[in-house]
Amino acid sequence: MGAATEPFFRVDGVSKRYGGVLALEDASLPVTAGRIHAILGENGAGKSTLIKIMAGVVAPDEGRMTLDGRDLAFASPAEAQAAGIACIFQELSLIPDLSVADNVAIADPPRRWGMIDRRAQRLFAEEALARAGAADIHPRALVRDLALSRRQMVEIAKALARNPRILILDEATSALTAADVEKVFAVLKRLRDEGMALLYISHRMNEIAELADECSVFRNGRNVATYAAGTRSDAEVVEMMIGREISTVFPPKPSTPPDHPPALECRGLGWSDRLRDVSLTVRSGEVVGLGGLDGQGQRELLLALFGVLRGCRGDVRVRGARTVIDSPVRAKAAGTDMALIPEDRKTEGLMLPMSVGDNLSFAALDRLAHHGVVDRRAERAANDRAAALLAIRTAGFDIPVDALSGGNQQKVVIGKWLMREPGIILLNDPTRGIDVGTKQELYQLLRRLADGGAAILFYSTDYAELIGCCDRVLVMYDGGIRAEFAGEEITEHALVASALNIGNEAEVA
Repeated sequence: MGAATEPFFRVDGVSKRYGGVLALEDASLPVTAGRIHAILGENGAGKSTLIKIMAGVVAPDEGRMTLDGRDLAFASPAEAQAAGIACIFQELSLIPDLSVADNVAIADPPRRWGMIDRRAQRLFAEEALARAGAADIHPRALVRDLALSRRQMVEIAKALARNPRILILDEATSALTAADVEKVFAVLKRLRDEGMALLYISHRMNEIAELADECSVFRNGRNVATYAAGTRSDAEVVEMMIGREISTVFPPKPSTPPDHPPALECRGLGWSDRLRDVSLTVRSGEVVGLGGLDGQGQRELLLALFGVLRGCRGDVRVRGARTVIDSPVRAKAAGTDMALIPEDRKTEGLMLPMSVGDNLSFAALDRLAHHGVVDRRAERAANDRAAALLAIRTAGFDIPVDALSGGNQQKVVIGKWLMREPGIILLNDPTRGIDVGTKQELYQLLRRLADGGAAILFYSTDYAELIGCCDRVLVMYDGGIRAEFAGEEITEHALVASALNIGNEAEVA
């Protein structure tokens, strides 16, 4: 089916306030069948509010939406789904203790004699998974047993099972492996060719370049530009997004590698069959990257070093002294002074119903309390320092942290741990799903922390980050370190080849 020439769905003059914060102002967006429309903007630019309105999650304060020329308003997500709008949010909606099939068919499971028809449900899920390019996922598998990247594929299958007219994807590839991204791209292009309208939100410019037919840029709650894909340079797009020219993405690296003593060492570290004889060194003042395809043991390595995993083998040394880190309490204790920025800020890094201030100070409460009573003046001063250091944009410390944009939530997670002034910082894909402006701020922060003497171990699924941020990169494959690169050796070709376990790249001695 060819692409339509006129929009069949429109958002016109929509505004939304949350208390004193104007999240969306006079926003408009046309949606055309058979097109992929990318929506760009910083976290907090209004993108998430717009799609929540389209998906029936929140109601607009002003403006109108029309479908096939008829005015409509959604009182619930179910009404939006009935109108043919499916949304895949960055935060997954799956129920971990249910099977893949249960999750895919949860809105309207097939029934027989008043009971769920398990065989029909399994076949329904298999069809949806195949349509999403994830036929390798077993419909009877429990969601909690799947890696984050596989859960994301189930979320996509769940949305496609509803046969929507409009499919909205909010950072839908941020947790996917490179192989899954290729499959999803093929699926999205096929759906476009079949006549579906797709709205695609991503902070990855290479994805926009490959997929989008047209783009809209949002800034401060308004649509500031809509243009045909490929007609603006990346620099022009970024300038529209952040309202200022961006001269360099990554801060300069030191001209000579730090020769400080090792802050963190491990030798022969192993755990189950997920970590195999891992040995590494991170020096004070150094940013060491962890590369490789997703699921090769990077997450387990960080969790093992932070004392989360039980039954680890091998030797860990902190500043030269052999250290048994058997719990996160031991990891963050004086003498070890370690911090872990987790993979999923929503479930592992924040207490969403609690305030921004409570989340910021939580990890350092023992340092802010006297005889078991928190010094509120000291806590407020510490929160002020963290907010200033990280440029956290919030209407106040008393509002729920869930009200912040994704980028500002990530800054709260980082600020929470920086209050402890850690000497060793472990980061698990910390820029996933945040905008280019916030990413640049975090890159600058990492380099400042390293220059101040911190030892940083940094896992990223983005090769550009590893190349731009890291002094050395360790590439993991099948639970072990496949190769090590430093300085000019850190290239995309070297990282990709080692991640795939091919080529003649330098092996770790």
